[in-house]
Amino acid sequence: MPATLIDTAGRKVRLGDISAEPPKGMTRTKAEKRFAALGRELFELQDAMWGARVNGVLVVLQGRDSAGKDGTIKHVAGCLNPRGVSVTSFGVPTTEEREHDFLWRVHKHAPRRGEFALFNRSHYEDVLVVRVHDLAPKKLWQQRYGHIRDFEELLAEHGTIVLKYFLHITRDEQEERLLEREKEPETAWKLNPNDWKEREHWDEYTAAYEDAISKTAAPHAPWIIVPANSKWYRNLVVAESIVDTLREHRKNWDKKLQEMGRAGRAGLEAYRAQLGAKKKKPRKHR
Repeated sequence: MPATLIDTAGRKVRLGDISAEPPKGMTRTKAEKRFAALGRELFELQDAMWGARVNGVLVVLQGRDSAGKDGTIKHVAGCLNPRGVSVTSFGVPTTEEREHDFLWRVHKHAPRRGEFALFNRSHYEDVLVVRVHDLAPKKLWQQRYGHIRDFEELLAEHGTIVLKYFLHITRDEQEERLLEREKEPETAWKLNPNDWKEREHWDEYTAAYEDAISKTAAPHAPWIIVPANSKWYRNLVVAESIVDTLREHRKNWDKKLQEMGRAGRAGLEAYRAQLGAKKKKPRKHR
């Protein structure tokens, strides 16, 4: 899986040096076949996590307009049991949200143990769009890198598996996708002049993303830079990354499930023994 993993803070990230294309030899047919197999395994892993209630999973999806955040959620979440999945899209903060600290609206959507939470955009908007459009003093948004690191460390200490994805597309690919929206009636509802306005800040967003990734990467909250020019490869990379991570926890979940099974059987045997004793006890006649 030739995605770029960043799991150590301080490593300078250069998005221009990272390919947004699938590797040579990878075809859509191969990718979709592999994705189908991973989807089945992902469902099984989620089922074990749901039962064990030891960990939760937070998937953060960041990327430029038209990078494929919605599409990634559609395909990856489609492999999961909706019983234990929540999806939250973070737009412009409401009046109430602006009256709290910037993490207030995010923390309440963090996953409970046993559940998946998928974020379409996230707390990182407060060091991205806020920075690019000068919506807060530099001194303020610079402090947020530390707050984000502390927040994600807190989640990890609580058992949350944090995976952060930057969906990496080129400027030419973005333009092509935006133009396609104008041509296709099915996607015309997505048309937004702001998407074109934001393209004027491409370099500023590049610098903001590079800093956000390099300053907040950690072993317990890594960034995965996903080559996303091809949607089918993007889906494969995200699914494979999640499955690879969850596999490491499967043994612990199975152990917990076995303990729960033994406790359940012991409780059932005690209940049946109690019922048997009641049936054998002679009744008193008046």
